[in-house]
Amino acid sequence: MFHGMNYVMEVYKEQSFSKAAQNLYISQPALSAAIKKIEKKIGAPLFDRSTSPIQLTECGKEYIRTTEKILDLEDEFAYHVGKLHELKAGHLSLGGTYFFASFIFPPFIEQFRQKYPHVNLNFYEGSTPELEQKLFNGELDIVIDNYALDPQIYHRKKCFQENLLLAVPASFASNQRAASYQLAFTDVEKNLHRNPRFPGVPLKKFKDDPFVVLRSHNDTRERIDAICRKAGIQPNYILKLNQAMTTYRLSQFGMGISIVSDTLIKHLHTDPSVIYYKIDAPEAQRNVYLYHKKNAYLTRAMQEFIRIVAPDD
Repeated sequence: MFHGMNYVMEVYKEQSFSKAAQNLYISQPALSAAIKKIEKKIGAPLFDRSTSPIQLTECGKEYIRTTEKILDLEDEFAYHVGKLHELKAGHLSLGGTYFFASFIFPPFIEQFRQKYPHVNLNFYEGSTPELEQKLFNGELDIVIDNYALDPQIYHRKKCFQENLLLAVPASFASNQRAASYQLAFTDVEKNLHRNPRFPGVPLKKFKDDPFVVLRSHNDTRERIDAICRKAGIQPNYILKLNQAMTTYRLSQFGMGISIVSDTLIKHLHTDPSVIYYKIDAPEAQRNVYLYHKKNAYLTRAMQEFIRIVAPDD
């Protein structure tokens, strides 16, 4: 019944159907018909047509009061949308695994906050299954992960590539058998291992050494198992843990060999107690993606965060 309320407002302002019709650029009969249609829906007249100039009925006065409230709400909504468009308001919910939460997200979040301080940021750190569930449910807008989520459900954009490396305690005697394959921390920083001419180490050189790995149902663990199968070795997994950083720390203390990403190594301090080796296998390379749900509305805040993390070339 408020469809066409602009017609009623114009007649109310002009107190004349003919003047209102001129202002609205329609014929007077068309305007009269439109208002009669509204009155029919309401079940009562809005104007007393017996007076000159025409006046509002009691029902008409209430209609105008309600219309003014609607117009105020429309103005308020337009103002809010304008603020959202300019990112002077709004919210953004982000999620990442514990490692990405610690090392990858912080500079991006700081850059976003500096540019858009009025956007409310929420952050959740958890396991990949937890993150995917929250992304699917709409609790998170964006997730960054190195796990391949269903492309039928999620849109993804590449952030960067990372490589898995062997991290061997320097105290292990097996390092002597692999001296020509060794990488120092500075070599990893310079991405020497990404040079196709640099050789990958034969994993059989370490087949008798203890390994510390992640638990099952994890992308890194699945890749480690595949790499070892192809290399024809069955490593001695002495410990199975939840966090890649923990496996790496145990390698630093000489507990066992870990297989960790060069992303992790680059974000931690150099440590002469660990020697690195390139793994020559397709499973040792993976991409880190920024994910958002395909059928979810892509807000301006989401668009701007995506531009910061993964700008178009």
